[in-house]
Amino acid sequence: MGERQERLLTSTWGALLAAAFCCLLWGSAFPCIKIGYALFDIAGTDTASQMLFAGTRFLLAGAMVIVFVSIARRRLLAPKRTDVGAICLLALFQTFGQYAFFYLGLAHAAGTTSSVIEASANFFAILLSALAFRQERLTGRKVAGCLLGFAGVVLINLGGSLGNFSFSFSPDGEGMILLSALCSATSSCLIQRLSKWHDPVLLSGWQFVVGGLGLMAMGVAGGGTLSPTGPSAIALLAYMAFISAAAYSVWSLLLSVNSVSRISVYGFLNPVFGFVLSAVLLGEHQLVDPVRSICALVLVSAGIVVVNRVGARAGSATSTPGSEKH
Repeated sequence: MGERQERLLTSTWGALLAAAFCCLLWGSAFPCIKIGYALFDIAGTDTASQMLFAGTRFLLAGAMVIVFVSIARRRLLAPKRTDVGAICLLALFQTFGQYAFFYLGLAHAAGTTSSVIEASANFFAILLSALAFRQERLTGRKVAGCLLGFAGVVLINLGGSLGNFSFSFSPDGEGMILLSALCSATSSCLIQRLSKWHDPVLLSGWQFVVGGLGLMAMGVAGGGTLSPTGPSAIALLAYMAFISAAAYSVWSLLLSVNSVSRISVYGFLNPVFGFVLSAVLLGEHQLVDPVRSICALVLVSAGIVVVNRVGARAGSATSTPGSEKH
């Protein structure tokens, strides 16, 4: 990574715009998945076909990253032997584990609680970074920022009033979603660590290929099938592959030069964007309460500000990766 690009991604506005771009893309994936299931004739309970669909999407995403970056750099983005272990480890958590657990649990979990548990991955990432990976210090401000962001996610998922919100937990449902969130959090910490010795974009592209193939194999083994209903189905799949290719590549670059807490807190924007975009693209306008949506966005934004005030004042003390690897 060039010095100019690194300065841009570590600046306040550069990190904000790049992270918001990623979250907006990921937010659009929520309604696109539902639309994709309809276009590929996948039932909501057909877990094997859902995994095959996801695996195909991620395999295409990996191919996009590899082809685009190879053209941009005028050389093939091919892993060296020393990269293989890192690619497989990251693929295990970031793509295969995260999405296998998610799809296995989604069939037995409530949509509202699933969204809230998935959002907890951002909190877990900061805890793991400080307590398990020892990449930074855990402070009261970071915890407060996470709690504000998490409160925003809970608020956006309320069914109109607090009395309509119920939280259930079962091992084969919400338990699996929780494992998915832990895999996601672990992958964020792994990206930050592995990027010290490996190209983060190379890791992003090739881990999609490995993880995507794993999900496809699991889907085929379970009897999954894909039946596109027309050109629009293929176009949607291509867009969803682009979402993963672009968002994860940029997110990996952000994590490679910033502390995990500074970037992970932006992840609380995902369900907020997802909720609003689902309402727009799926015609579910009646589910959107403008006041509740604005309050949720304010809470998430407040959490981001609180955490990033720490990063701005103590960035050099939180193991800034950029100073260690280039």
